[in-house]
Amino acid sequence: MYWLWFWNAWASGLRRWAIEPADAGHADDLAEIHASCFARGWSIDEMDQLLRDRSVRACALYREGRSRPVGFAASRVAVDEAEVLSIAVLERSRGGGGGHALLARHLGRLAGEGVRRVVLEVDEDNAAALTLYARFGFAEVGRRKAYYRRADGTRGAARILALDMT
Repeated sequence: MYWLWFWNAWASGLRRWAIEPADAGHADDLAEIHASCFARGWSIDEMDQLLRDRSVRACALYREGRSRPVGFAASRVAVDEAEVLSIAVLERSRGGGGGHALLARHLGRLAGEGVRRVVLEVDEDNAAALTLYARFGFAEVGRRKAYYRRADGTRGAARILALDMT
């Protein structure tokens, strides 16, 4: 039943979006996206190293018919568990279901590789991300105080979320 839900979520969100595996050839675009979404964005070199790591699975989100990505998801896999390292969608492309389609496809790929549990950290003030993760069944399993550096110099707590995909 869980797979049917994933399939429906993925298929319904994919109508306006294309999602493809990402590799080191995407480092420039994905670093630019990350920098626009987070107070401390990853450099092109950091993104390149990440995408060359054999334990990392990444995919890029495109608006249908466009050649440059507008978002991405990246996770590190260890045996049957994955940690979502980052999910980012450009602000101008938010609100149209791209994040939902991206997360559904990414989780589907992880599940297809035998991942049984996915964990991630999200800023406690990121209501849109928290809503998205809740829709997929992620539940809070912990917190990290002063984890995220914000643009104004303050630090925000991270909520640690997990999803059991068994």
